[in-house]
Amino acid sequence: MKDDEKRKTDTMGTRPERVQEAIRQETAKIIQQEIKDPRLGFLTITGVELTKDLRFARVYFTVLGEDKDRRLALKGLKSAKGFLKGRLADEIKLRFMPELEFMVDESLARTKKVYDIIDKLHKEKEEKDDAGRHTGDTEA
Repeated sequence: MKDDEKRKTDTMGTRPERVQEAIRQETAKIIQQEIKDPRLGFLTITGVELTKDLRFARVYFTVLGEDKDRRLALKGLKSAKGFLKGRLADEIKLRFMPELEFMVDESLARTKKVYDIIDKLHKEKEEKDDAGRHTGDTEA
């Protein structure tokens, strides 16, 4: 491979990565601009995973709100799947448009839980340290 070709490949990423990003961006744009479903109000497309043969795409999303809001958003996305696939086929030129599967992205919720636990531990340690200072204990 020539140096120019290698540099071009390095900066553009692999084909599946480019297709994943294109699907993520276009899906977000279509949902925001063209779908008027109130269940999809505070929805963010966070990522797309494609199979190696580019036949199936798992589309990850988050929703601001509770579990009920996530379930409603998933129903809204499933009902809009045919429309989305057709619009994506118009915007992204592929031989076959992948079948779409929508999944709630749990990574943000897990991250928030970890931060909440860390905050709780810090507060408990501060309270213990404060109590030790007030009673004259030198416990570390």
